[in-house]
Amino acid sequence: MAPDRPTLPPVQLHSDAELARDALATPLLARAARLARWAGPETRVGAGGELVDEQLPAAAEVLGLRADEDGEAYASEAWRLAVDTGLVDVEDGEDDDIPGAVTAGENLGLLTGGTPLDVLGIWLDGLDVVFADATAPVLDDLADAIGEDGEIDFELLDWNPEEEAEFLEGVLGNLYLLTVGEGGPGEGPVPLPALAASMLVPDDMGDPTDDVLEQVSEAMMRLDEQFRLLEPIGLVEYQPVDEALMVEEGEEPTAQIDEVDDEDVTRYGMVRLTPLGLYGVRARMLEAGVDAPAVGELADKGADVLLDGLAVYPETAARAETVGWLAGRDAVSAARDLLAAARGADEGSPLRRLHCQQALSLVGADAEPAVREVLDDAELGGLARVWLAEQGAADVPAPSESMIFWLAIDTIAAQLDARGDLDELRELIEGLTGRHSGFFDAAWRVEHPATAEVLEAMGRLHPDKASAKAARKAAFKARSRAGA
Repeated sequence: MAPDRPTLPPVQLHSDAELARDALATPLLARAARLARWAGPETRVGAGGELVDEQLPAAAEVLGLRADEDGEAYASEAWRLAVDTGLVDVEDGEDDDIPGAVTAGENLGLLTGGTPLDVLGIWLDGLDVVFADATAPVLDDLADAIGEDGEIDFELLDWNPEEEAEFLEGVLGNLYLLTVGEGGPGEGPVPLPALAASMLVPDDMGDPTDDVLEQVSEAMMRLDEQFRLLEPIGLVEYQPVDEALMVEEGEEPTAQIDEVDDEDVTRYGMVRLTPLGLYGVRARMLEAGVDAPAVGELADKGADVLLDGLAVYPETAARAETVGWLAGRDAVSAARDLLAAARGADEGSPLRRLHCQQALSLVGADAEPAVREVLDDAELGGLARVWLAEQGAADVPAPSESMIFWLAIDTIAAQLDARGDLDELRELIEGLTGRHSGFFDAAWRVEHPATAEVLEAMGRLHPDKASAKAARKAAFKARSRAGA
């Protein structure tokens, strides 16, 4: 009944201010900012803007990493991020013997004096840098692929940059969907084998073949390296693969996943997107043209846009979006706007009325004057009576029989469009037909655009065989009547 909907459910993001604080606290950006403040005219860099080897010990000391065996590598990584995100400006030297000049970059001041969006923009630039590193060839493989002329032989390297980036984007997209989708782990971690398998194991495959298991294992090991790189920029929280699971040195590094013990699944790597990571992955999706809605985007829109938009929202997100939309609005005016937007005979109208009723429940008793105004409305009168009864209001007029049946059809049509729990829908159908004797004898005559489709669905879903048969006969009558 309802039109096709976007694949991605809406994400509930932290505020820009909270996300900016998270960004400033990420290890990599914090180190880059510290080095940018430390750098000055005496800082020596190479022709490519990188810190010369002689400067690395001092840079590591500034970062408090002098005692760490990887301290200089971390310092070099942080310096590169500082350069690539505009925290420092480097005028390249003509060659390695002529150092470039280093000055503070314009973006350095924005980290402390800019808006939260300024900070997040710098962080997103940093994420691009780290993402590029994560999808680059392994250094050992890269060295083997350099020919005598100094050029990289990409065929020998067996590395396709577009495919590598697309695969990691797909993994992050699946992780995003698992995080924001109802029924997923929410903010909990996802096992690395499951994430790798989501990209490589076809949905209709039973037990994966040995070849597929080997591909999943290889993907896991590559993802293990990539998530280790993505964690310091704050995109993910990552528990790496237990090194004890690796094969012996000298063999192809893969984790043996064909007999994963559910109790020990954490040993195979666990990853979750941070709140900042959700923001970052969504930003990349939007840049790529993906429809990735966020809770709060409808707050300043009209009631019609709200009710249409809620059609793709899971229950929790729909409630949060509605609460945000109602904030600061006059109760009676908001209720009138919602009721006006709920009218219609188009395919999406039943679901709009359902969301309207749910929104009115959040408004509360203050909406009563606006609701009473539609008691005689053919499309809204039944909804209004149900809402008034739920509020315990007095003097609620009894509905006509035609209104009762119209509301029943409309309610089931909305639930079908919402694609909710089938067991709950079966209970609703069984309850409606149980309360009204001769339900199907009257229902096929209901002047509702979804009558035939609803009766067909009742025929499929009703647990009682005789009632299901009656529903199918009523659906046939409704279609014949509509075509007459």
